[in-house]
Amino acid sequence: MRVAVIGAGSAGLAALHQCDLANTAEHPVEVVGYEKTDKVGGTWVYVPETGKDSYGLPIHSSMYDSLRTNLPKEVMGYPDFPIPENDKSYLHRTEILEFLNNYCDHFKLREKIRFLHNVELVEPLESNKWRLNLRNLQTNETSSEEFDAVMICNGHYFAPALANLAGKDVFKGQQLHSHDYRKPEPFADKRVVVIGAGPSGMDLALEISKKAKRVILSHHLKETILTKFPDNVVQKVDVAELKENSAVFKDGSEEDIDIVFYCTGYKYSFPFLSPKAGVSVDSNMVQPLYKHVIAVEKPSLAFIGLPFYVCAFSMFDLQARFVLKFWTNECELPSRQAMLQELEAEKRERFEAKGFQKRQFHMMGPLQGDYYNELALAAKLEPLPPVLTKLHNESSNRFLEDLVHYREDRYRILDTENYVQLN
Repeated sequence: MRVAVIGAGSAGLAALHQCDLANTAEHPVEVVGYEKTDKVGGTWVYVPETGKDSYGLPIHSSMYDSLRTNLPKEVMGYPDFPIPENDKSYLHRTEILEFLNNYCDHFKLREKIRFLHNVELVEPLESNKWRLNLRNLQTNETSSEEFDAVMICNGHYFAPALANLAGKDVFKGQQLHSHDYRKPEPFADKRVVVIGAGPSGMDLALEISKKAKRVILSHHLKETILTKFPDNVVQKVDVAELKENSAVFKDGSEEDIDIVFYCTGYKYSFPFLSPKAGVSVDSNMVQPLYKHVIAVEKPSLAFIGLPFYVCAFSMFDLQARFVLKFWTNECELPSRQAMLQELEAEKRERFEAKGFQKRQFHMMGPLQGDYYNELALAAKLEPLPPVLTKLHNESSNRFLEDLVHYREDRYRILDTENYVQLN
């Protein structure tokens, strides 16, 4: 079986590694990775530039200069390759990138990756194979290759989702998405409205407040943010409209502003995927997929890494193992009808019972432990240790309680169920 892996970030590396492990005399697996940049690491590769790269492609990374992880390293490693012990739990972006490079080299994955190769088309063939149209960015030569299966691992923190605010076309100040944020200096002495209070909105409101004159964190969170922000940061309800030099909020108040800073998340985007693959993105819900991974209409196509608010690297590893159990015929997929019925049942549960919107379909958070167990059960795999979910949930709560100081917390995992805080 010949497998293509698209992307060499943390998901692509896990996919390459698990394909390698699945390669046996009984079920030979050949894997080829395609990466459009010249490095592994995906979004963890910091580039100071924004806009387009030297090959005319959109800059992929959304990494900003000072970023530290918002999860402790104890839940960020791979099951068979944990992040080494050190004296802190929350790491700088450079330490995660170093870890990913060490993982890549430890398992000799680099030799399986074709760097500076942009995948331009992924298309199913009548032979049940897949054709990939490729461009070698160094030579600008195009080629095509055939594969039996494809794992899409291109991430979902690169295509900005912008709020469609009334008056955005009349506002005379600057408008910027967090994808293009690198350093706080351009915000010096500015009045800024930050749209959105997810992880990036909260972090970046705090970071730019060190330079900005005034920061207005505009959001509709139902939970109270307990964090005490600096005096120049205020919280307000959603923006109702923008005027030439101001923002009007839904409570009727109005503030003069210089910059609108969109921390409004990202869109799932697969610009290379043919409609013939039978997968669509509807309000950021990728469907129809079996357990958020395998394409129901073309089960030799899989997406690694769609769920968010998860223990990402461990989940990528688990999803790749899950897929390969079916692709190597160790487990049998349910029928198309059964997979679609399960998907409809999950939609009802998420949308009706839990009140989620479509764009939250792949959101896990407190549900992640159940999701990992479902994958493990369906593919007869060892489940992920419950301590990962417990510590992830603890860290998420601490983020809301004390954004300013929570990264000083230090943890140690004791066993599959328990952890301790060291300070």
